[in-house]
Amino acid sequence: MGGDGRRRADAERNIEAIVDAAVGCFSEAPDASMTAIAKAAGVSRVTLYAHFPSREDLLARALDRAVSGAAEVLDAESLDDGPAAEALSRLVRSGWRVLAGYRNLMTAATAVLTPRQVRAYHKVVLQRVEKLIARGCEEGAFRSDLPQKWLVSVFYSVLHLAADEVAAGRLKQKEAADVVEATVLSTVRAPG
Repeated sequence: MGGDGRRRADAERNIEAIVDAAVGCFSEAPDASMTAIAKAAGVSRVTLYAHFPSREDLLARALDRAVSGAAEVLDAESLDDGPAAEALSRLVRSGWRVLAGYRNLMTAATAVLTPRQVRAYHKVVLQRVEKLIARGCEEGAFRSDLPQKWLVSVFYSVLHLAADEVAAGRLKQKEAADVVEATVLSTVRAPG
């Protein structure tokens, strides 16, 4: 490998280390500084800024990484198996565990991104929710009197509302998954 190849490989390793450190740092403290992230990544601030000129650029990459990780966790739930209501319960619980782990990262994101931008990062996850809601409607397990997109929005909103309530101390972390599951299922279940 020539000099350019080695430099590219070093740059890729640095980028991965920086993004890993950003996910970790933002997950611990939403106001994590670029200096703290550089230190956690084992790189200089100059190197960090060479790859990520702004905090927003780095936050966007950290969100991409977190959402990809969330998608992998949800894929492991085999959402196509079993009745839709059972799969939705598994999805709620897995989704809650992922969101709880990244709650501070989401706090950092909402401080600099619009609600529309934050939701766009969830697209890869919400596509799984949409598919599951559609399957539940086809099975007759989920309500068909409300738009499916609305039911997906309820899922998204309740999960994030629970995270806000936990952060504010109005909902206990250990109770949150049960509360979210009960709220979402009671909303999407077909009447009668």
